[in-house]
Amino acid sequence: MKIEEMEVFKMAHDLTLRVYTATDNFPAGEKFGLVSQMRRASSSICMNLIEGAYRFGKNEYRRFVGIARGSCGELKYQLLLARDIGLIDCSLHDELSALAERICMMLAKLHGSLK
Repeated sequence: MKIEEMEVFKMAHDLTLRVYTATDNFPAGEKFGLVSQMRRASSSICMNLIEGAYRFGKNEYRRFVGIARGSCGELKYQLLLARDIGLIDCSLHDELSALAERICMMLAKLHGSLK
């Protein structure tokens, strides 16, 4: 199965699109701060899944899945910060954070399956 067809990839891509939309209305002063960080962390999930899948060997793939999970965790904190400083509302935070948590769990299972 191609990585792009895996549910975890599709969900992570959807999360990235939603983060891009959510950060469109952040203040201009955050363009090179939180906007950039959130967009990089969210897109890094899929980028690392793709890169790992195109490497040679299961161990390399497993390492990149771990990096993708780290980016997912990073995004979870950035969502919390964005909520607490008033850049996103509680309902959007809860929705995106729950999606990120689900992706983190799926990545953990994928990581475990690559032993």
